Amino acid sequence: MSVLKQFEKRLERIVEGAFAKVFKGAVHPVEILGSMQREAEAHKAILGGNRTMAPNRYVIELSPDDHKRLAPYAAALAPELARSQAEFIGAQGWIVYGDVLVEIQMGKGLDTGRYRVTADVFTGGNVPKLPGRNQQGARTGARNARLVAEDGGVYLLAVGATVVGRSEEANLRLADIRVSRRHAQIDFDGAAVSLTDLGSAGGTYVNLRRVASVQLAAGDRLRIGATNLTFRID
Repeated sequence: MSVLKQFEKRLERIVEGAFAKVFKGAVHPVEILGSMQREAEAHKAILGGNRTMAPNRYVIELSPDDHKRLAPYAAALAPELARSQAEFIGAQGWIVYGDVLVEIQMGKGLDTGRYRVTADVFTGGNVPKLPGRNQQGARTGARNARLVAEDGGVYLLAVGATVVGRSEEANLRLADIRVSRRHAQIDFDGAAVSLTDLGSAGGTYVNLRRVASVQLAAGDRLRIGATNLTFRID
């Protein structure tokens, strides 16, 4: 049975048999789950070690009428959407950072029957409880830091230390013969990111300058071995 079919069966239990009546003329949660799956596909990122990371937080904005109709079921619907999305991501062989989180809220400028789904990678933080917002999960806040390769590949940086190198033991492994086995280390505290060369043979460069240790700024261009990367953070 597909993830969508399994979700639909669980949805019938949530609304206690009033399935057709509740969702007639309104946004259907199965449609929302399908949109969440498409968002995961569109925003997945390639990590070191041939791993693929999908977004773990999904914000669903509904029109005022649809939000009012679904509000009595939102507390149960959010975790079911999160559960089904996690099943979908697992079936693709992708990973996520922590738990899959779902927030349901009222959106602005949306007509009845219209909705909006946005997805991102949430690396931590206490998600604030806002009026009209139902949530699944909570963490400690951190910025979204990543390295973008010339071919468009994205390497997300987790909070903590990330060793970059050619070794299988490296957290971020680069298939580049000019990269040392343990070439450099990236330290991310949730706000600031620093880069330290680990005594590599070829050196580590930021904006064409060889560095021993430096704090990175958005847009900095890194060269590690023959690999060029751009640092992004938001």
